[in-house]
Amino acid sequence: MIKPIRQLYRYRALISVLIQRELKAKYRGTALGLLWSLINPLVLTAIYLLVFSVYMRVGMENYPAFLLSGILPWTWFSMGLSESAHSIISNGGLIKKVYLPSEIFPFVSIGSNMVHYLFSLPILIFLLFLMGLKLSWLLLFLPIVLGIQFVLSYGIALILASLAVQFRDLLHILPNLLMMGLFLTPIFYPMTMIPEKYRLLVQVNPMAHLMKLYQDIFFYHQMLSPWSLGILVGLSSISLWVGLSFFEARKDWFAEEV
Repeated sequence: MIKPIRQLYRYRALISVLIQRELKAKYRGTALGLLWSLINPLVLTAIYLLVFSVYMRVGMENYPAFLLSGILPWTWFSMGLSESAHSIISNGGLIKKVYLPSEIFPFVSIGSNMVHYLFSLPILIFLLFLMGLKLSWLLLFLPIVLGIQFVLSYGIALILASLAVQFRDLLHILPNLLMMGLFLTPIFYPMTMIPEKYRLLVQVNPMAHLMKLYQDIFFYHQMLSPWSLGILVGLSSISLWVGLSFFEARKDWFAEEV
């Protein structure tokens, strides 16, 4: 693990430039530019609110704030993985012509989507104040939760990026898996709505624990569970170790495959 992490640190200036390039390229030619980072979550939230609070009538006070506190980090997670899966293939020209550690491309995908998440946080904060829900001192834990999600996502992204080079079908399977994960994670509904006999399925879902941490910080204003934090720190460490090992074992073939 040490060598690729050192390489990431050595190329930190390039990573910063690539993240900026990714952000600019995404909205190049649009009139609103980075404002789409605010508009897209609002549109998604409005649609989900219509479905779950009007059509299906989830009986929960301040439901929009609950929904947005979970849907924003999930969007970072799902978009980061989707773009990471394409990252080696889409940067094939650079990999063939210039020596660069390939690990930086999934890192840039996760990093740029984290920036999108940070840009969208003002919407959530404004909504909280609009509903009379004030921010608490638990916001101090947000950098820790962000770090956990970044490491967890990056480890998974390395596996997906390396697999997608050889197995292109993964690019078509992944959106379906992410959609399943979205509905199996307590984002649209609180944990208490899940029947007792099915709650074990939630307990083995790491994203359920992660989303609960965000909900505790922004919505419930209750102390973060040491159990959830411990599980996620352990899983993110394992994810990074497995991801780097898996990626390192396959990276020498990337130039031939892309």
